[in-house]
Amino acid sequence: MNIISSSIEKGKEVIRIETDAIMGLRDRINESFAQAVELMFACRGRIVVTGIGKSGLIARKIVATLNSTGTPSLFLHPSDAIHGDLGTVRSEDILVCLSKSGDTAELNQLLPTVKRIGVQIIALVGNTSSKLAQQSSIVLDVSVKEEACPLDLAPTSSSTAMLVMGDALAMALLDKRKFTREDFAFFHPGGNLGKRLLLKVEELMVSGDSVPRVHLQVTLRDAILEMTSKRLGATCVVDSGNRLMGIITDGDLRRLLQKTTDLSNVTAEAAMIKNPKTISKDILAVAALQQMEAYSITQLVVVDEEKRAIGMVHLHELVRAGLGNENQ
Repeated sequence: MNIISSSIEKGKEVIRIETDAIMGLRDRINESFAQAVELMFACRGRIVVTGIGKSGLIARKIVATLNSTGTPSLFLHPSDAIHGDLGTVRSEDILVCLSKSGDTAELNQLLPTVKRIGVQIIALVGNTSSKLAQQSSIVLDVSVKEEACPLDLAPTSSSTAMLVMGDALAMALLDKRKFTREDFAFFHPGGNLGKRLLLKVEELMVSGDSVPRVHLQVTLRDAILEMTSKRLGATCVVDSGNRLMGIITDGDLRRLLQKTTDLSNVTAEAAMIKNPKTISKDILAVAALQQMEAYSITQLVVVDEEKRAIGMVHLHELVRAGLGNENQ
């Protein structure tokens, strides 16, 4: 077997071993798991997750998942905890301990003090007869038959099992909280989903004197100057009450020039397109993007209830805000 084939076979073997470890967890989603979910759901404080080494890295990821799905959580390093950081833990909190052996010295040194505070303990442990398991309120078995590491030294299958069990807890809590896409967006305002579900037209439109607008009877030359100075590729055409009557875009000018080069007596009213596409300031910005894409336009006039032109939003601003790619 050549080097390439050997590497491919080894990679497949690792995936098989870790897949078996994950599938082995299915039968352990039992009453103990349900009790852990109920305890975490009823928690009036925070879910404090702890572990050392690779288990500590998995603990941090579980904390991140819990926080982003509506369950307030924090990571506590066992060594830091026994040297002062235990002061962050309150009786209304719940401690979730991750350990393959269940006999991690730093964790076992931490537990008696935690129990004196009155904190209940959930253990994700690979040895259900360990000291950690014996001192915990609820024990979730994350043991594995074998590590993917051929030396049986580097945590591989065992850390994967912990991660998956943590995800199972987080998703069960998400379901129990009836956590929605909008809730998720609220906790991710800088992410693409958050922007798509939260960002409104008002936050991206130009308003006030920055809105390009001309009156019906101005010359087309003045309309072009207004478009050039405001740099949005269009201008609103309004009546004396600032009500939107039409729009002139760069494309409209090009089409007009194909018909005639004499624009000296052309007014904005004569050149404008009547009944342009409009949007309300309270509409989600992603809806503005969808409307632009549907009609192959690059700007929308923002109007109020009386059809007064109060703003304009441009395609470039929507793309710049990160709305252009739903999968980001």
